Amino acid sequence: MKTILLIEDNEELRENTADILAIAGYQVLTAENGMTGFEKLLEHQPDLVICDIMMPVLDGFGVLHLMQQHEAVKDTPFIFLTAKTERADFRKGMGMGADDYLTKPFSGTELWETVANRLRKADIRRKEFPSNLQGMNSLMYEATGKGTLEGLAEGRNTDKYRKKQVIYTEGNHPTRLFFVQKGKVKTCKTNDQGKELVLDIYAEGDFLGYNALLEGTIYKETAVAMEESEIAVIPASDFQELLNNNHEVAAQLIKMLAKNVTDKEQQLLGLAYNSLRKKVAEALLNLLKKYNPPKGTPLVINISRENLANIAGTATESLIRTLGDFRDEQLIEIKEGAVVILNEKKLANILA
Repeated sequence: MKTILLIEDNEELRENTADILAIAGYQVLTAENGMTGFEKLLEHQPDLVICDIMMPVLDGFGVLHLMQQHEAVKDTPFIFLTAKTERADFRKGMGMGADDYLTKPFSGTELWETVANRLRKADIRRKEFPSNLQGMNSLMYEATGKGTLEGLAEGRNTDKYRKKQVIYTEGNHPTRLFFVQKGKVKTCKTNDQGKELVLDIYAEGDFLGYNALLEGTIYKETAVAMEESEIAVIPASDFQELLNNNHEVAAQLIKMLAKNVTDKEQQLLGLAYNSLRKKVAEALLNLLKKYNPPKGTPLVINISRENLANIAGTATESLIRTLGDFRDEQLIEIKEGAVVILNEKKLANILA
């Protein structure tokens, strides 16, 4: 049960508002002035604060200011409750870090919707999402709802790509977000000698090309279809509108991008210093982590040996030889050219 602290000096309004919140299933704490409210805030650390602006002893601005000085409560969602509608008061409150306003008089439905929305966004802000495309999809689903997520790609122009056809090229400026409706896509970089390194693989249901859009820079990699693929094209302006209208999505994406930087650094260190066995084992485990099959279901990696070698950062011949060793050790199985991971734990032990 979520706990809400209501700070309001008008007794009748305070009791009526508390009753409305209790009907919705919230536990409600009340305070008749800002100082008492702040003391209860520190003591109980509620999930959300609803606070009047004009109050004796300590006004709402003072409560918000003191709250932001204490680490334990500074990120608590804060809603101002006020009869004043002057633009300056709204600007001052939002500038100080308030999350929302409710203007008196308000209906019970308005109160419930505002509280539920702020609590949901606070939960998203606190939650940890995997720093990959599945994490992004989960984030957008929780932040916007299933219909909106599907709608972002629904009804868009769909481009068909042949195997090895380029979708976007390193060095170009991004104008679109891409959504894989069918097939597989890899992002890669190639050095001056023509050696390719696969950075990531995207499958049905994945977005790609969003890093450059978020950074406002050129593409740092090239995207290529690994097989016959169908890609929905989403204008960059629509993606930016989603971010601008949902700060929780933007904040979490920044966190995920930062985690991706750390992961890429670890990948580069592994490519530089790991043994051949470690490189191949790590590539297989990274693919296992990305596709995350149901527990007890083996992962089937059905990509070419060349692409798998490029992910591992080794020669194709060396990869094939190492896969043969893993098969003999019963770590994997090879069926019709696909690699089936049989023993994740033993593969992980190679990296220890």
